[in-house]
Amino acid sequence: SGPTDGPWSCSGVVLSRGPGLVLCQGAVFAPLLRDGPAAWAQPRALLPAALRPCPRILVLQPPAGIRAPALGLDAQAVGLQQHEARLLALVPCGAFQQALGRAFGPAQQWRFGGEAAGDDQRGLHWFAWLRVPGLDTPGGGWTPWASAGCLRKGEGLLACGSPFGALCPDLFLNTLSRGVVSNLAGEENALILTDARCLPGTEGGGAFLPSPYGSRLVAVIAASFCWKGAEWVGLTLLCSLAAILRSSASVLSEAGVVVPQVPGQVAAVPAGGGQDPLGWVALVECGAAWGSGVLVAPRLLLTCRHVVEAGAPLRVTPAPGPGRPATTLNGRVVFTTEESSPFDVAVVELEESVPSFVPPCPADTFLPGEEVSVVGFGALGRACGPSVTVGVLSAVVAVAGRPVMLQTTCAVHGGSSGGPLVSSRSGRLLGIVASNTRDTGAGSTYPHLNFCIPVTILQPPITHYRHTGDPAAFSGLNRAGEGVRAAWRLQQQPGPPSKL
Repeated sequence: SGPTDGPWSCSGVVLSRGPGLVLCQGAVFAPLLRDGPAAWAQPRALLPAALRPCPRILVLQPPAGIRAPALGLDAQAVGLQQHEARLLALVPCGAFQQALGRAFGPAQQWRFGGEAAGDDQRGLHWFAWLRVPGLDTPGGGWTPWASAGCLRKGEGLLACGSPFGALCPDLFLNTLSRGVVSNLAGEENALILTDARCLPGTEGGGAFLPSPYGSRLVAVIAASFCWKGAEWVGLTLLCSLAAILRSSASVLSEAGVVVPQVPGQVAAVPAGGGQDPLGWVALVECGAAWGSGVLVAPRLLLTCRHVVEAGAPLRVTPAPGPGRPATTLNGRVVFTTEESSPFDVAVVELEESVPSFVPPCPADTFLPGEEVSVVGFGALGRACGPSVTVGVLSAVVAVAGRPVMLQTTCAVHGGSSGGPLVSSRSGRLLGIVASNTRDTGAGSTYPHLNFCIPVTILQPPITHYRHTGDPAAFSGLNRAGEGVRAAWRLQQQPGPPSKL
């Protein structure tokens, strides 16, 4: 009793039906801890005695084989299965906690949110094991799962959770969202970021790896929202299931639970005819400023003017890959567009060639509605290498029949400027990211509406420059007509779009 009266709720995943076990986010139990939030500081599991007496724990499920909204049935009439559960233990995931500390430093002002986490982020790395006898099934086994160590950036994921928790489960129970692995950190990828859009209440839900042999549970949703300073990042934070299982080994062993071995791993099939956009992107650092760039030749890189305008020494770090160890090269700016140009472009020559470089194939057509991806050093920036987000090509702005601006719904963030926009269908380079959208009046950033410079604007001067070595090949970017300037007018005025 008291001002913290519940009920409290979150999502969870059924991991076993023999015995019936459910795993969920541990932070939902924060109001019940005898020692309050200080309990999250210890490295060992918390047993039921750590909670105030006799909380009632219920697990809700749709009837077996039925998801009422999907069948167009009356959800109230179908009803939900309700099972009593008891807490086995609250378990901290050490590998996830370490990855959080390394990837999301306090100086960068990262914050995570969601119903289960609330404003107190100390419980983010804690997870709860529930014993649910009502889920016991003769011959029942474990939900198919996979190790996050097999994940690759850009690989598809399917997230499943119940938005708003127990607020209206007959409508929201087991809602699906699709995205990709945006970034990875920690031992065997203990920490995962995905652009699958999740809402408060989905904490504790599952992230599944589709495969020809059926989807496999690979991670648990730790936080549905994250911010970097005042910027909403629009990504979901996941914890590797394998990391949770390793941290929970002693608790499960004491409960007599045997965890099966990880099933055989299925290699991801690269999209876009086998081309790898991660091989084209590079981190560009100029003094304290940093952003992304696209390698278009072994010694030639495109980025945005505002990334390099500080005039400081330029350092370029191509993303490591097969046959390419991590290395930093010096760069020299050979051309930047004028401030009055609608195209925010800089051209950089590297001091030496990037080894094992396969240049991107430039696109010559743009299809509104097609699936696209953005690769860049936004969100985690320099901590974990480039991030990948997906969306659609939402608009193609043309002047006199010539595309001059591309809009997408990919989530992009500070540090993404200059990164490649890629067709998921063909694997071709569509353009480079110039900005996302910011409402300066409200101080809000909208990462899912952004603007890119079409590669068809850039490819002719690139070809000319590579043949002549004359930077004047790019001077035409400063002579855009009024129609082009009008299309990009928000870039030259105080207002919504913001540089990244």
